[in-house]
Amino acid sequence: MRQQHISSYFISLIMLLVFGMSVHAQNDSIISAVNDSTTIKLKYGLRIGGDVGKLIRSFTDNNYSGFEVNGDYRIKNNLYIAGELGIEDKHTTTNYLDVTSKGSYIKAGVDYNMYRNWLDMDNMIFAGFRIGASTFSQTLNSYSVYSTDQYWQPQFSTTDSQNFSGLTAIWAELILGIKVELFNNLYLGLNAQLKGLVNETKPTNFQNIYIPGFHKTYDSSKVGVGYGYTISYLIPLYKKNKK
Repeated sequence: MRQQHISSYFISLIMLLVFGMSVHAQNDSIISAVNDSTTIKLKYGLRIGGDVGKLIRSFTDNNYSGFEVNGDYRIKNNLYIAGELGIEDKHTTTNYLDVTSKGSYIKAGVDYNMYRNWLDMDNMIFAGFRIGASTFSQTLNSYSVYSTDQYWQPQFSTTDSQNFSGLTAIWAELILGIKVELFNNLYLGLNAQLKGLVNETKPTNFQNIYIPGFHKTYDSSKVGVGYGYTISYLIPLYKKNKK
């Protein structure tokens, strides 16, 4: 009888220990869940900067000068409206043409941040889309007309300058890039651009060699590429909570 009483006591003690461990595990889960849903604040504001790559090229390349201002504004956790505004002047020389392209451009669209930041970090690995438009002029400084029969007839060339103004171009653009916060609100960025020409006006008797904002054209191809190195500063306006 006494042995049965002792056995019942031990069974009750074991059940109490198991119940206590279960309650403790549940409490740990609750604490873990609370920690996992820690609320942080995201900065919302206007980030504005410039393309330092174009500035460096302007000083190192005698045939190029350009300047670009860029900016973005956060509208959701990972979504930004973004755009660029710039001017370019490019002197291009080929075997048969000597052309100066000069004009301005504007691009507008959105960026989506694919990178999941830790706590208060604010870095970006983003994909973006832009619609770009340019107004520019082409100055034909000199040109030569290729002759298939150069033995009997010399190749024709002229240095009479011709200017074609009021030219326009529209294109679509895909962007992949990164932005890293070096210091508080100061960002360094790098991006690559793939462009598709939608529409353009051409000078008389020759094609556009270079379109500001779109960059170099490749014969009759409507595909272009570009890149950018940016430094920008965020002007914080307010903050929103994010779990």
